[in-house]
Amino acid sequence: MRHEGWETFGRRLETPSLCLDLDRFESNLLTMARSIAAKNKQWRPHSKCHKSPEIARQQVAAGAIGVTCAKVSEAEIFAKAGIRDILVAHLPVGPARVDRISKLCQTADVIVTCDHYVQAEPLAAACQQLGVTCRVLVDINIGMNRTGITPGRDALELARAIDRLPSLKLAGIMGYEGHAMPVMDAETKQRLIRESLGLLNQSRTQFLEAGLCCDIVSAGGTGSLSYAAEAEGITELQSGGGIFGDPFYTRMPGVSGYEPALTVLCTVVSRPSLDRAILDAGRKAITAEMHPPIVKGFPDARVIMHNAEHIGVELGPASRDLKIGDLVELIVGYADFTAFLHDEFFCFRGDQLEAIWPIVGRGKIQ
Repeated sequence: MRHEGWETFGRRLETPSLCLDLDRFESNLLTMARSIAAKNKQWRPHSKCHKSPEIARQQVAAGAIGVTCAKVSEAEIFAKAGIRDILVAHLPVGPARVDRISKLCQTADVIVTCDHYVQAEPLAAACQQLGVTCRVLVDINIGMNRTGITPGRDALELARAIDRLPSLKLAGIMGYEGHAMPVMDAETKQRLIRESLGLLNQSRTQFLEAGLCCDIVSAGGTGSLSYAAEAEGITELQSGGGIFGDPFYTRMPGVSGYEPALTVLCTVVSRPSLDRAILDAGRKAITAEMHPPIVKGFPDARVIMHNAEHIGVELGPASRDLKIGDLVELIVGYADFTAFLHDEFFCFRGDQLEAIWPIVGRGKIQ
C-alpha cells in the first residue's frame, strides 16, 4: 500500500494508476540483457508490453540493438524518439502501411517481415520511388500456424524473389515458437521449442547454401527465452515481457529470475461484507485475461470479481482490516493487455515517485 493523498510533481496520484517498481524493473532488465548476451545472441525486445520510448531507450542502454514493434504507428514513435534499428513484425499489407514504411526508411533503419510476394512487391515500388532501401526478413511458419511461409522450397522461392526486387534488401528470416511457450510440462516444452527453432536453423542453412543473405535469424519470447537462447543458428531474440516480471511468464517452466514490477494502484471504495472488498479498478484498468491480477502484500486475498469499473476481492483473516479509502496494489498478470489502457507509468523507487513515463504508443494500432 502507498500513502493516501500522496502529492509530488505537483499532482496527486489518483487511482487507478499504473505503477512501476524501478528497482525490480531495472533488475529484470539487466537479467534479460545479461542472459541473452551470455549466449552470444543479440537482443531486439518487443515493445508491445510497454509502448514507451523511455523504456526502449533504457533497453538499448542495457545492450539491446533496437526494438521490435507490432505496427508501423509504433515504429514511427520509436524512430522519432531516436531508436534507429526497428523491426516491424506485422506484415506490410495495404497502400497506407506501405507508404508509411517507405517514408520511415528515410529516418530509421527499418526491417519488415514478408510471407508472400504480394507484400514485398508494392513495398519495393514505394521504396524505389523515395530512393530508400528497406530490409526484409522472410517470415517462416515453425509451428505457430499464424503467419509465415512453409519452410523449405516455398521459403527459398520467396527469398529469391525478394532478393531480386529493387530497393529491398533480404536480411534473413524470422519465426515464432509461441505455440510452445505456454506448455507447462518442462520436458515437452523444451522438445517443442527445439524442434521449432530447429526448423528455423535448417532454413538458415538452406538460405546460405543457396547464396542468399541470412545475417538475421530472429525468434524468441519471454516464456521461451531460456531455451531459445541456447538454440543453434538464432542470432537475435525478441523477448520483451520479462522486464515487468509478469506472473503470466514466471509461472512457466524455464522462466526464473524475474520479480513482478508492474502494479495498478487502487482504492478500496466499498466493504460489503467482512470477507469482501471492492476496488475502483476493473477491466478498463487491468486485465484478467491470460493471468488474473494478484493482490500485493495480502497473500490471503484474491480477486474473485472483475467488472468494467470494479474488482471484487475475497479477504482472508489477515486482510480483513482493509477500510474504505485504503490503497491496494494489484500485481499486473500480463502487461501486454494492461499497459496500453493507461496514459503513463508512475515510476517508484521505494515509496518515492521518481519519474512519470508517458505511454506514447497507446492507441497506435495501425
